[in-house]
Amino acid sequence: MEHLKPLIEDESVPVHPDHDPRHPLVVFGDHRFCAGENLVVQRMAGPHMHSQIELNFVLSGNMTYWFDGRELTVDEGRLCLFWGMIPHQVIDRREGTRFVCLYVPMSVFLGLANLSRFRDAVFRGAMIEALEIRSYDRDIFMRWREELLAGDGNLTEIVRNELTARVLRIEREGWCDLREEGSAIARFSASDSERVEHVERMLRFIAEHALEPISADDVGNDAGLHPNYAMAIFKRAVGHTINQAIVRHRLDTAQSLLISTDLSITDVAFESGFGSVSRFYEAFAARFLEKPTAFRRRMRAKGIPPA
Repeated sequence: MEHLKPLIEDESVPVHPDHDPRHPLVVFGDHRFCAGENLVVQRMAGPHMHSQIELNFVLSGNMTYWFDGRELTVDEGRLCLFWGMIPHQVIDRREGTRFVCLYVPMSVFLGLANLSRFRDAVFRGAMIEALEIRSYDRDIFMRWREELLAGDGNLTEIVRNELTARVLRIEREGWCDLREEGSAIARFSASDSERVEHVERMLRFIAEHALEPISADDVGNDAGLHPNYAMAIFKRAVGHTINQAIVRHRLDTAQSLLISTDLSITDVAFESGFGSVSRFYEAFAARFLEKPTAFRRRMRAKGIPPA
């Protein structure tokens, strides 16, 4: 799993084929169910993104993420999960902190029944923390990591089923959003396997092309769907519209560039996929309730320098 090393190491961060090396926002194109090889957490050189749901179980120490404009700390013995398409970066950790990191395809979450509020919170950018931790969770996460790294298809399927059950228990036993924000409810039936596949494809297309001049019609066409049908099933599954998802991705990218580079606000706007600076200012202020310049100044004051 060499492709996972950059997620927790400073050195030798690989560059996405379409990534300008001046701008240290790395987007990984892997969509597999897999585990990170490294147990020891290191500060990351810059924010990155990936399409899977990421689960972190902290074995010892603690780690602090920059996540969606916030600094969120996960302590020893805690389990958190989030959607990797929200730009994130480990900005601090206690020396020697160890964790298990698992990457789960979004289709697993889209296909789970009775997880509407939980699933919606994840896709709206929550960092979920489980409120109930079992004494055996540490051993189970270590075993899942070892079995996923083994590359055995049968073991992978077993881990998928066991991990799915653990996620269902998180929903049942209680969870909190470390950002302390509420979210709306989206509904999607687990029996709609074809729709799940379509929604996953649309989410991937947005993740890979949102910085280009794409529209909701382009997203639906890529999935082979009529635009109206595509928009209907997407909103039902994810909780917001295709256009909102595109803008959300562009704003997430802009946040990362404001923190990790010294690009001008104009350059950040265009690098993030906005067609005009005024539209960028409008969208940024509507979501984050401050101007891009104020956001950059505030984050730099917190001691988060450009990568």
